[in-house]
Parts: sequence; structure tokens; C-alpha cells
Amino acid sequence: MRRILALLLLGALLACSSDDDGRQNPFLVDIGFQFDINTSLPQYSTLNFPGTSVVVNSAGIRGFVIYHFNNEQYVAYELSDPNHAPNSCSTMTISGIEATCPCTDDINKYNILTGRPIEGEGRFGMKAYRVVKSGNIIRVSN
Repeated sequence: MRRILALLLLGALLACSSDDDGRQNPFLVDIGFQFDINTSLPQYSTLNFPGTSVVVNSAGIRGFVIYHFNNEQYVAYELSDPNHAPNSCSTMTISGIEATCPCTDDINKYNILTGRPIEGEGRFGMKAYRVVKSGNIIRVSN
């Protein structure tokens, strides 16, 4: 009985995948971090209003963008272009709801609401981070 249970457990563990669609991004590593955003502070106060975003350059690989959908729903994405290795030009810029890679060899654009590519030939979407809101604090982590 123990042997059968052990085999079933081993099979279940081997079947698990950390990437929903089976593709691991070879360019962006999983670094652990936690960043607390206090929306009472002036530099983050725009996040109190739906339809706004803030760029944070001091966490993640090349920083992240956080977007406020409504009073309880936020998303955060890595700002390093997910379709090439981090380098001097791979930090994306934000304009409205688009993230754009400034590298001259690629014209990659992404939607910061979904993280999906909207222009370019990249096969990976933006790297998403966890977001939890508690009072005036929004915690972004990986």
C-alpha cells in the first residue's frame, strides 16, 4: 500500500509545472522580492484612483509597473522585456496602457492590463507579479 501511495505521489509531483502553458521563459529569472507601496505617500497616491499606473524601479529585475483596475483589483508586471535577455536597453517604458521596449532591434509592445504582446514577434508575455492590497498598503512580490 505504501509503495502504491509513493508511486502516485511521485507521479503527481512529476506532472506539476510552474508555467501554465508549459513554456519557461529563458530570459527572465525568478528572483524573490517583496515591495510595499503605501498609497498615502505622494509618489504612489495616484494608485488610489482606477485607471492609473505607477512605475517602481527599485524591485524586480528592471523594475515593475502596477496598474489599478478598480478599488480592489491591481496587476503588476516586470519591466524587463520578456523576449530577450536583460541588457542596457531592455527596460520598457510605459505610455498609457502600453509597455514598449526601446531596443532598436526589436519593436515589442505589451498591454499592461493583460501582460500580452500587442506588437512584435515575441513569444512570451510580460512576467506577472503577485499583488495584495491591505488598507493603504499594496504589496507586490514574486
